[in-house]
Amino acid sequence: MELSIATVDSNRTLLRPPLTVAVAVKGSGGGRVGNGSRRALWWAAKNLMPYADRFVLIHVMPRITSIPTPPRDAIPIERLDAHRMEMCVQDRKQTCQEIFVPFKILCNRKKVETLVLEGDNPASALIKYVTDSGVSNLVLGSCTSSLIMRILPSFMVRKQKDPTVPSVVLKNIPETCNIYIVSRRRLITTSVNPWSTGENSARNWWCSRGGNRSLRCYKLCGSHYSSPVDHEVAGTASSMSDVSHLYSLTVAGPMYPDNSGSLPESNRQNSGNRIVPIGAVNECSFVASAETKQSNVHAEVEKLRLELMNAVRLYKQACEDLVVIQNKVRILSSQCLIEAKQVNDALQREEIYRKIAKEEQTKHLEALKEIEMARKLLAKEAYEKKRAERTAAQDALEKTKIMDALWSNDRRYRRYTRDEIEIATDSFSETKMIGEGSYGKVYRCDLDKTPVAVKVLRSDASEKKKEFMTEIQVLSQLHHPHIVLLLGACPETGCLVYEYMENGSLEDFLSDHSSRDPLPWFVRFRIAFEVARGLAFLHNSIPDPIIHRDLKPGNIFLDRNYVSKIGDVGLAKLVSYVPPEDITEYRASVVAGTLCYMDPEYQRTGTVRPKSDLYAFGIILLQLLAAQPPNGLLLKFKNAISDGSLPDILDKSIQDWPLVEAQEMAQMALKCSELRCRDRPDLETQVLPLLKRLADKADATLRLQRNNIHPPNHYFCPILQEVMEDPYIAADGFTYEHRAIKAWLQRHSYSPVTRVRLPHIYVIQNHTLRSAIQDWRSRIISSSR
Repeated sequence: MELSIATVDSNRTLLRPPLTVAVAVKGSGGGRVGNGSRRALWWAAKNLMPYADRFVLIHVMPRITSIPTPPRDAIPIERLDAHRMEMCVQDRKQTCQEIFVPFKILCNRKKVETLVLEGDNPASALIKYVTDSGVSNLVLGSCTSSLIMRILPSFMVRKQKDPTVPSVVLKNIPETCNIYIVSRRRLITTSVNPWSTGENSARNWWCSRGGNRSLRCYKLCGSHYSSPVDHEVAGTASSMSDVSHLYSLTVAGPMYPDNSGSLPESNRQNSGNRIVPIGAVNECSFVASAETKQSNVHAEVEKLRLELMNAVRLYKQACEDLVVIQNKVRILSSQCLIEAKQVNDALQREEIYRKIAKEEQTKHLEALKEIEMARKLLAKEAYEKKRAERTAAQDALEKTKIMDALWSNDRRYRRYTRDEIEIATDSFSETKMIGEGSYGKVYRCDLDKTPVAVKVLRSDASEKKKEFMTEIQVLSQLHHPHIVLLLGACPETGCLVYEYMENGSLEDFLSDHSSRDPLPWFVRFRIAFEVARGLAFLHNSIPDPIIHRDLKPGNIFLDRNYVSKIGDVGLAKLVSYVPPEDITEYRASVVAGTLCYMDPEYQRTGTVRPKSDLYAFGIILLQLLAAQPPNGLLLKFKNAISDGSLPDILDKSIQDWPLVEAQEMAQMALKCSELRCRDRPDLETQVLPLLKRLADKADATLRLQRNNIHPPNHYFCPILQEVMEDPYIAADGFTYEHRAIKAWLQRHSYSPVTRVRLPHIYVIQNHTLRSAIQDWRSRIISSSR
């Protein structure tokens, strides 16, 4: 390949500028520039850059085969994904870009391009780039000794094992590209005529021919190049003198300036010499004498010795630099390992965060779906709620109508009007009031010419309305001699009409501040038996047992004959399921009743049983014996029985206590007041037999005290309120005087007691009651004699 020459003037010739100039550079580590690369760049900047359209600096980095990781391990690049592999390559290329920084400073040109090639063989990478990109000129740096050894014949020097990059590129470069190999003292090129760019680049050049291409060499005598002469180097030299003369030319003085950039003074002085062909010099050398040749050989040997010493010095310096570089490499390797670990950790964290973000996104989408579904459900529920409210309102209205109809048609009790209640109570006059409780006030008045007690629910006691309805429901179904009889009700005013109990409640006789005469012991025994019978009736009611839950002396009433009856069943509860006594159940229910008479197990668990009333009954029995408040009464009786001091705790107002029977009654009361239901006795099989025996003893004592004998309550006719002579049983189950019930049925079709319509008007004579009344009358007559 030859470049055309253009003549500008008589003193200067210039080559036509190439299109693209590429300079292969290599860093020496530590931020320093390699000597060969620096010389090549300096030469190209002086001679080729002014004519180049593109000036490219090329560096070949080895392919990345693995990523170092701590401790002293490496991950093969094949194990990484494409993204991470690309990141590693870009990081390595970014690091290689730092190599170009000192070379750009040498060029002192802003438009210098840089390129990093990747390949295990730098020569192959350069050749491929030159071939693919069409580079016009390629400049390489090389060492003088290594290059000349590869150019000289094999009989003069020993071949090296591996070819250098310049030699491989020189042999395989395409002919379309001019190659310039710049070493310390010489330049090898495939170009026909190298050019000079100024006086500072004047120097002597030589060249040899190798392969199929001509390597040109020029010897400069002054500022001009010598005429080119082709010389075959690849073949065998014709004589030793020719080779020695060629070798003497190759070891000519340096062609580059020193660090200051100036040429040696001797070269400047020879700038005006003309060009001498190398062939003429060779011819003169063949004619020279043997002594001249010998002296030249000695001079050459001395020069080689000096070069060897210089090489040894450079080798030592290189070894020292190598130690420093190795230390830096170790430091950088450790840092690289740490950074690689950090990168791996960062990648793992990134992967974890990606997974977390993906999961959170999935959860977010699911939450959005759930919110949307919840919205739909909420709208649907709101619609259903409104619909249910409308339906409930309609149902309540219908229920109210049905209840009103039932109230008007219910014959189990009489329904009084507001006017009737107000007239009977004188508009609820204070003079008619006989008592007051948490539910309201109690008035004594006459309805249907019958003395009654009217319990009026307070207008602000809205929570008592449920008790009011419960009491109507329960008492309207109960008919027992020892249960207070419900005669009627007025739902619109919240009034209950009971039969009037002349002697009030048992609390009036047992209270410390009571002004009434104390009850005899036989009356107390009979009251205990009658209350037990009333409780047994409630507990055995059909279909479901009824538990009073608020049994206390204030809710036990006495008529004019001191017959006891249980009243105030507002807190009564119909129990459809009674749990076994050996099983403790806990229920979330509102505890009702009076604290001192409340079952402890009921307080603790919320479970109510029939034996819950038995605990209160036991406390009432102790009060009947001691006539004291219920607080601490259990402990007093336990200590008195254990110490044998029971008489000391009995009511002092009674002087003739039967101590044996009183102790039996106290022991039964303590059993009834046990803390656990399972430890309490059975009402029908254990409590009632004992109390019946005590009541029989009380009746026997009563018969002995003739002056205090009174006819029983059931001897009286409910209509005439007189002792019956001819008792008959009507369809409502009550016994009346025959003439009285007969006159009543002629005018009415309902019961005079319950006010319920009678199923028939037939009556049956009560022979048993008639015999008892006659027996009582005979005793009265005998006692009066």
